[in-house]
Amino acid sequence: MQIKTILFPTDFSQGARAAMDYALSLSLDYQAKLVLLYVIQDISIAEWYIPSSISAADLVEDMQKSATTEMEKWGAEAALKVKDVEKIIVRGVPFVEIIRTAKEKNADLIVIGTHGRTGIDHMLFGSTAEKVVRKSTCPVLTVRMAGKEFKMP
Repeated sequence: MQIKTILFPTDFSQGARAAMDYALSLSLDYQAKLVLLYVIQDISIAEWYIPSSISAADLVEDMQKSATTEMEKWGAEAALKVKDVEKIIVRGVPFVEIIRTAKEKNADLIVIGTHGRTGIDHMLFGSTAEKVVRKSTCPVLTVRMAGKEFKMP
């Protein structure tokens, strides 16, 4: 198996932090390019949730600034270990943009963290990782955060 490009979508959460360790390790082992991706959620989906005191444009601008700051931190950390690191920030529906980026970058593997949502939270918000696994044309490694064990109903 040849792995030349690894896509690592992140939401900068603790779950993503755990997955990044795997992405970095695999990038080193295979001397693969590491593509870090952050998707700014399309806020039109949740406009009803935005307080009227905040404009949608201001919210998107704040999200862009925060994403850029975090991506610089995560990218700098990755660059300490991996030679070839690319950082991408896009807007849209996360699972759609992850699949699109994987195709555009000819990713051989996607490494993604899971949050382990269950119950009503999972029903309302779904799982980006689950959608990526179902829709991806390349292999997907999902990484569950340590200490987040599945509880049988």
